Amino acid sequence: MPELSRRRALTAAAALATAAGTVPALAPAATAAGHHGSPASFDEVYKGRRIQGRPASGSGHHHHGAGYAVFVDGVELHVMRNADGSWISVVSHYDPVASPRAAARAAVDELQGAPLLPFPAN
Repeated sequence: MPELSRRRALTAAAALATAAGTVPALAPAATAAGHHGSPASFDEVYKGRRIQGRPASGSGHHHHGAGYAVFVDGVELHVMRNADGSWISVVSHYDPVASPRAAARAAVDELQGAPLLPFPAN
């Protein structure tokens, strides 16, 4: 078994501190208003782009977003809810956020004016 070095101990402590501070901050917003724990619908203009979110209808697409659909300028943004209640999108996959609205806003920020292309459904 490798010896516990100062570097490993500090890295582990930093990782635990980050996880402890991040998860509680995300959990209350992830369970915000909505039907049976589902996020509330939204429809707004953010930085000149129309973003919308609502419970997903049975459109035949496989949704990982717990039955929730998000759109940027009418094009569906593929979102997914993580086990800890945070949300990610296909555009900002490595930056979890607290809600589908925040995922849509993060996608708009990341797109920097470029159009969102439809995500191919298999």
